[in-house]
Amino acid sequence: MIQLKGLTKRYGTFTAVDAINLEVPHGQLFGFLGPNGAGKTTTIGICTTRVLPTSGTAIIEGADVRTQSTLVRQRIGVVPQRPNPDSSLNVRENLVFHAAYFGIARSIANSRARALLEKLGIAERSEAKVMQLSGGQQQRLMIARALIHEPRVIFLDEPTVGLDPQARLDLWTILRDLHSQGRTIVMTTHHMEEADKLCDRLAIVDQGKLLAIDTPEALKARAPGGTMIELVLDGSGEVLMRDIRAVPGVSSAEAKSEHGSNSVRVYSDRGGEVIAALVTIATAHARAIRDIHLAPPSLETLFISLTGRQLT
Repeated sequence: MIQLKGLTKRYGTFTAVDAINLEVPHGQLFGFLGPNGAGKTTTIGICTTRVLPTSGTAIIEGADVRTQSTLVRQRIGVVPQRPNPDSSLNVRENLVFHAAYFGIARSIANSRARALLEKLGIAERSEAKVMQLSGGQQQRLMIARALIHEPRVIFLDEPTVGLDPQARLDLWTILRDLHSQGRTIVMTTHHMEEADKLCDRLAIVDQGKLLAIDTPEALKARAPGGTMIELVLDGSGEVLMRDIRAVPGVSSAEAKSEHGSNSVRVYSDRGGEVIAALVTIATAHARAIRDIHLAPPSLETLFISLTGRQLT
């Protein structure tokens, strides 16, 4: 359904997307997971014809985004990161007006609009101005708009940003329902739980590069050494490294010094059992521990192992 080959986008000397290769088969819910600025939105922008690639190809259901952009737009639905409905129209009119771009007759568009608004739980707001909708309701309207011409591929860019917890869960339910209908869905997110619970497969990206791609379960299994234990110290952790790495159960460790903060990240297949030994070593080297964080094997720990920093 989707093929990206050597996909690259540069802005001057800055590379936003760096030679990405991947495929998304029909009916899969695929996610791009990474921090803000990782290149996720630029990749989606290329796939939806809003951004012209510098090099490489992006094929969407057999159509090239560079040479067949009109055909691509006819085959996809797009939910932007921030809702952008026409504020001069009411909810129903937004859908009917959008359908006209695809040559859909008004009578058919009205029928589809009613069905979509009912399915998405905002039918009672069909005659309301869009600015009267909550954030969650506006996002549902954006999904309805993306579906009005019945595309086979849907792209969603950070669909739950700015939503309250309940609205986020409601949107997850909607996406699961769309997925169960056999639609191909591609979404970007920097929320680990969202990626883990929704996606069939994930691409972890950072600084424009594709770092890993697999199912969430397989990716979590790649997290090194099991549990990650982070000690926040009052001084450099470099002097602790030799002793920490000799502790039974420690698979790897590294000292970090960023933005005036010093820490040691330890990966252990014995979980928190090694904490006592770590505290003893820090005390022996006159390093006071300001805080201790534990993280079980997760997409977060995998991301940290791949990039050396947290997924934020």
